[in-house]
Amino acid sequence: MFFLFLLAMIPILWLVIALSVLKMPGHKACFLAWVLTALLSMFCWKFPAGNMATATLEGVLNALWPICLVIIAALFTYNLILKTGAMEEIKKMLASVSTDKRVLLLLIGWGFGNFMEGMAGFGTAVAIPASMLAGIGVDPIGAVVGCLVVNSTPTAFGSVGVPTVTLVSVAGVETMALSTHVAMLQAILVILSPFLLVVIGSRSIKALKGMLPMILIAALSYLIPWYAAACFIGPELPDIIGSICSMVCIVLASRVLNREPAPEYSIEVSGETEGHSFSVGEGLKAWCPFVLIFILLMATSNLCPPIHNAIAGIKTSVQVYSGENAGKLSFSWINTPGVIIFVAAIIGGLVQGSTPGVMAGVLAETLKKYWKTIVTICSVMATAKIMSYSGMISDIATLLVAIAGSAYPCIAPLIGGVGAFVTGSGTSTCVLFGGLQSQTAVSLGFDPSWMAAANVCGAGIGKMVCPQSIAIGAGAIGAVGSESKILGAVFKYFALFVVLAGAICYAGVLMGI
Repeated sequence: MFFLFLLAMIPILWLVIALSVLKMPGHKACFLAWVLTALLSMFCWKFPAGNMATATLEGVLNALWPICLVIIAALFTYNLILKTGAMEEIKKMLASVSTDKRVLLLLIGWGFGNFMEGMAGFGTAVAIPASMLAGIGVDPIGAVVGCLVVNSTPTAFGSVGVPTVTLVSVAGVETMALSTHVAMLQAILVILSPFLLVVIGSRSIKALKGMLPMILIAALSYLIPWYAAACFIGPELPDIIGSICSMVCIVLASRVLNREPAPEYSIEVSGETEGHSFSVGEGLKAWCPFVLIFILLMATSNLCPPIHNAIAGIKTSVQVYSGENAGKLSFSWINTPGVIIFVAAIIGGLVQGSTPGVMAGVLAETLKKYWKTIVTICSVMATAKIMSYSGMISDIATLLVAIAGSAYPCIAPLIGGVGAFVTGSGTSTCVLFGGLQSQTAVSLGFDPSWMAAANVCGAGIGKMVCPQSIAIGAGAIGAVGSESKILGAVFKYFALFVVLAGAICYAGVLMGI
């Protein structure tokens, strides 16, 4: 068992070493991780070559649709508003809220980032806020690292609750119990996240000086409605409700607090901004793509059954993997975040005066610039599928369970983190380990929904350091090749959150949750 565990860990250890020690670009490290995984699966797990090839194909197709689709759509949206000049207008409007970059970190990285996770997920909560923060003068690496840290907590209820809803069916637990337990387990981490965001984005703990009331307002105005929605409504709305409340409170509080930031935290905006008022029309024109993203995602989600049900069936389901226990790969041709974001961006571009030719050029430039990100994500997903189908993932988890025993709750979030590191997806991690977590809980006499909550909590934490998320962040700020630097900066926060989540999970068991 230990020998198989060591062998199964080789691709994961390789990624850690290649990205953090060898400073290898993400697309090369992840492609070699796929090669290692393919060879190990065939020679050590006796995985048939045909199964390995079809597992790889399933991973690549799953990466392209919907993951890469939504990433390219998000980046295309941002690049288009740069081209039309709307980003400069947005920057001026944000500066009219506050010229303090710490406030804007909270507004964009915390409020807007959590909103994007709740609405779309699939990397948008890192790609769009990080690129916007870099555009207004926040240190680009700090923007990405801060967004990765913040994105660890809303993942459970991201994409209108998909990871937690999926976990309900996989783990066989009750929806409201799981949703409540997720909120209970993550509450402390939610409070901590905006404080870390300000420190990371400002590159100094001194940035907290004079900001504590503002950060507490941002944190509590998100936490309270988020927690209430999770406990009384379910997993679909907490991120959306919490983030909207938080953004409103941040804007209102900024009118009273932090009106004149210290020079080192002040952003520079071209043109006359101070004292300039923006009309509703100007605001809608500049923010049009993001407003449309919100409207279209809400209209096509299960929160609007008539539209959702009408387009949900427009999809193709195929079985790609040729071995046993093969899953169906579904391609939703309309009701998927990437398509919705593209539609919103195109309409928004037309409103902002862009032409189809200009938009086609922006799309071509985006694809050319971020092809390495696509290779990285395809390689990671192919690796994840092989590890899952061949039994490598289950061998990793089995030894961890055997070693931990009654102290298992301490490592339950870590197991979710390992799954997210490999798959880059909270939903995929729930599919991989959700059943294992609940079954282990039953065998040890724990509440299965509490252990399942630990799994999805760990999945969000693991997304901080997964190569896919880091590649998205690096691509969003135009710093492809800086993946090792981002990993080195974010890893300590990953370790902190894993330890805290494990301690909270174990404390919950001791208290009889």
